[in-house]
Amino acid sequence: MTEETPGFEEKPDVSGAESAGNADDAARAESADKAGSAPAGDDKQGAQDVALTAQLDQARSALTERTADLQRLQAEYQNYRRRVERDRVAVKEIAAANLLSELLPVLDDVGRARDHGELVGGFKSVAESLETVVAKLGLQQFGKEGEPFDPTIHEALMHSYAPDVTETTCVAVLQPGYRIGERTIRPARVAVAEPQPGAQGGKSASEDGAKASDEENGGPDEG
Repeated sequence: MTEETPGFEEKPDVSGAESAGNADDAARAESADKAGSAPAGDDKQGAQDVALTAQLDQARSALTERTADLQRLQAEYQNYRRRVERDRVAVKEIAAANLLSELLPVLDDVGRARDHGELVGGFKSVAESLETVVAKLGLQQFGKEGEPFDPTIHEALMHSYAPDVTETTCVAVLQPGYRIGERTIRPARVAVAEPQPGAQGGKSASEDGAKASDEENGGPDEG
């Protein structure tokens, strides 16, 4: 017969069941966390893409503006260089014109001496050297007999009529003109001739009268 110890009772083993239940609860909680964190991660990535796209558009806009600014500055610089070069040439021409204007009377004397055959000896050498120097400085002589009169480069000192011209013509050059480039230092002083007034009309009237007389007389005489 088995003897039982008084006051001692066997208790059921519940620790295994509780551990299994806790493991199931933890698994369900982890699954729920994963399920909830997936959409949140997608939203965060989308927000980052939008921000990067906005930054890229802003950088492109800034690059376009800077490129336009650079092109504008380059165009302004080119205009500035052209303006400076044009002003430099103009200043050079003005300085040369002021100097050469003082030498024009000397050149006139040289021209008159040449026309009268007095340009000989040492005077001829000096005159030719002077003409060479002023030519290197850009001085050009103009004005010739027989060319049409141009009031922008000619100054008419004498006027007459001539039957052998068809337009206002320079028939004599009293003083040659001088220019530097496109700048006229002194116009050519000339004598001009115009067509004879009524010359064409008088000729036509005479021909008409002769023709009318021939018709009245039955035609021109023969023989």
